[in-house]
Amino acid sequence: MNQSIEFQPQFLAPKYWPIWLGLGLFRLLSLLPLSLQTKIGAGIGRLLRALLPKRVHTVQRNIERCLPELSAAEQQQLLHANFAEVGMAVFDTCNAWYWSDARIQRHMTVEGFEYIEQLQQQGHGVILLAAHCLMLEPGARIFGQRCQGVGVYRPNKNPLLEFLQVRGRLRSNKGLIPKTDVRAMVKALRQGEVIWYTQDQDAGDRGIFADFFGIPCSTAPGAPALARLGKAKVVPFFVERKADNSGYRIQIQAPLEQFPSGDEQADVQRGNDVTEQLVRMRPEQYMWLHQRFKTCAKGGERRSFYQ
Repeated sequence: MNQSIEFQPQFLAPKYWPIWLGLGLFRLLSLLPLSLQTKIGAGIGRLLRALLPKRVHTVQRNIERCLPELSAAEQQQLLHANFAEVGMAVFDTCNAWYWSDARIQRHMTVEGFEYIEQLQQQGHGVILLAAHCLMLEPGARIFGQRCQGVGVYRPNKNPLLEFLQVRGRLRSNKGLIPKTDVRAMVKALRQGEVIWYTQDQDAGDRGIFADFFGIPCSTAPGAPALARLGKAKVVPFFVERKADNSGYRIQIQAPLEQFPSGDEQADVQRGNDVTEQLVRMRPEQYMWLHQRFKTCAKGGERRSFYQ
């Protein structure tokens, strides 16, 4: 588990200067009032929508298939709103990494934290089952103000970006565990830690096929496995930007009962159902950019969802 990371002299090499320049710019922009950040972020989102046609197609395809109950006009409106949120998420990450504790606290609301307190008093480790919403970075920072936890993450291949994300995410939390290090996750849970976990990304041929928004797709079975091995409780966790753009809200729901059940297929499906319910709370703030359904059939039955 990564609990610290050291600055390396190599980070000052010229090849890293563009990253430092961009970082300095966004650190300055993080000083702006949140209301102004959201306006600039929405503009960035419109620019990204114009510059990234392949990503626009991915978002459009996801929305069309996941939310067919929406009219064509409503789907297009959601697509535009989603890209605006993507642009705002740039500032959300900067705020999570660079805002002071006091400023974070002025802009945060936490609901349902009593569930975490009760489980910790009972000696349980806790798995926060989250959706890949665009506010996960401030969500981790906010939660860490109340209870330091452990994040499960994908290490960045760029050493400077890895340094920046680890340092930023450790501002309020105990440590980070690479997503492939299951043993470390189990150990942390058995020690009563709280960890974040998401199962709404494509798991390829190693996953279990379960419905997500009614679409069979490859899903990682990590949540029930970790709950069983780590003797932990699973708690739905959602973070959103408030509708008036005044800050962020975390909603923590009651722990899942009889989970895991011993039926892996049923447990993975239940995890997908919970994740879908979280996404539907604020669909415009979900990471529709991800090709969640890249693996939506096995072997020779496989088809291209995003053609």
